[in-house]
Parts: sequence; structure tokens; C-alpha cells
Amino acid sequence: MNRIEKATFLHHKGYNCAQSTACVFADLLSIDKKLLFKVVECYGSGMADNYGTCGALSGAAAVVGLLKSTGNLNGPPYSKAVTYPLIKEINNIFRHKNGSTICRELRGIDTKKPLRSCDGCIQDAVAILEKVLKLSENN
Repeated sequence: MNRIEKATFLHHKGYNCAQSTACVFADLLSIDKKLLFKVVECYGSGMADNYGTCGALSGAAAVVGLLKSTGNLNGPPYSKAVTYPLIKEINNIFRHKNGSTICRELRGIDTKKPLRSCDGCIQDAVAILEKVLKLSENN
């Protein structure tokens, strides 16, 4: 099963969008999967009220930070010059494909016309993250 399939499976198992996206990259991160699950839990459903960024994108952002941040707490060099452009690229690709990065708009809560399903958002976020970071299960 590839990461996209695993993420969809996890979502159907009850993980939220952020958890489904982030947890399939746990094998690449220096963080325990259970801790990762807990950290990104509140990012689901657009930060729990559908007004925020899509949870799948928030999960992807967490993975970018965990993979690319220097973790330097005491000053330069900060890694924002690396992490910000990566998540900006992920957001731009996702927005271009789906018309928005906002959960409420993607789900069509106000318009009753969804732009993308949660499964679709998760699948897109995982695929885009893999592409932008040039990750694959074969690395």
C-alpha cells in the first residue's frame, strides 16, 4: 500500500485529515507516531471549526517542519527560509488544483457545493508533499 492509500485507509479508520496526512510520513520523521497523532489532532476540520486551513494541508505543514527545520532554538541559522517556501509551494499547488485551501470552502459548507471531499484533500496533500519533497516509498 502506498502513502496515499494508507492515508485514505487511516481516514476511514477514524483519523482526522491532519492525522491521516502526517502519520503516513512517520517513518521518515524523528518523532513517535503516537506523539505525531496527538500533536496534529487539533488541526483537523480546519482547526476544528471549518474556518481554518484544510487539515490535510496542516498535516503536510507539520511534516515539512519536522523534516526540514533545523530546530535551532538559539538564533540563526533559522530554517524558515527553507520551510516557508516549501509549504507555500504545497499550498499553491493544492489551491490551484482544488480552488481553495480553506476547509469550509473545500467542503462546501456555505454553498452546498463541495470543491473536494476530505478523502480527496488528503490524497492530494500526500501526493503534493511527496512530489515537492521528492519523497517516495522507494527512498
